Amino acid sequence: MTPPTLQKIVLVTGATDGIGRVTARELARQGHQVLLTARNAAKGQRVVEEIRTETGKGAELYVGDLSSMGEVRRVAQEVRARHKRLDVLVNNAGGLFGERRETVDGFEYTFALNHLAYFLLTRLLLDPLHTAASETGDARVVNVSSVAHRLGRIHWDDPEFRRGYSGYAAYNQSKLMNVLFSNALARRLRGTGVTSNALHPGAVRSGFNYNPGGLIQVVFSLTKLFRITPEQGARTSLYLATSPEVRGLSGGYFDRQRPRRAHPAAHDEAAQERLWRLSEHLLSKWLTAVDDPPMAPGAGQKA
Repeated sequence: MTPPTLQKIVLVTGATDGIGRVTARELARQGHQVLLTARNAAKGQRVVEEIRTETGKGAELYVGDLSSMGEVRRVAQEVRARHKRLDVLVNNAGGLFGERRETVDGFEYTFALNHLAYFLLTRLLLDPLHTAASETGDARVVNVSSVAHRLGRIHWDDPEFRRGYSGYAAYNQSKLMNVLFSNALARRLRGTGVTSNALHPGAVRSGFNYNPGGLIQVVFSLTKLFRITPEQGARTSLYLATSPEVRGLSGGYFDRQRPRRAHPAAHDEAAQERLWRLSEHLLSKWLTAVDDPPMAPGAGQKA
């Protein structure tokens, strides 16, 4: 007889669409306690209700626009206020944008949402991850990247594409940053029981790109029939979040639930450290210790 699965507390970002939505739902179906983030409160609540209807489980909704570093910090504070332990963080929220735009903090949007939010949220939630690892010997950070990282190049002289913006170039760079960050984090967490791995979900038929318009939208429309379902795309995220097969494994890159060799650029430790220092510099004012959390109306309510 298979022993029951230990219930994990899992936070999934960007859980209102695509693989994030499926990941949150299936984690609840497996019996885990699911926390999810959503930019839009109404869409987030619909996912909470979907989880309740389909699995019989409740879920906690944290509303915040993760392109805003202040919102990332607030979400982290609210999670920490409710949970001393966090077993798994799935950094999933992201997008591809056809035109350059800036966030409320003045960062280029792709860079902010796809990389800086991963970096900041993970850093602010390390304490509850360490607590989980100390109790169970196993806590995990799962970073959703893409095979597009193989086409990425870090534009060190202009990482925010103030000159010559290209939606694809910005996206590919951000996905390489995901793997660089994941590997740098794994090295720093060695021996703590907290692991860090990155993954390619596959070419998924979902709305993750937030309607980028132009040529990018045309390409996505033409290739839609050849893309996999969100259910198929979520499998590797679920595998890294819960499978006993990857317990203790860290610094990996996975595709179709199998370890793969990431592009050599992702294994460049000098680049990993340079990106880490750049991220810390840009995020310095949000990386202070988490103090008493603000009590935002309705934030983190259990449904």
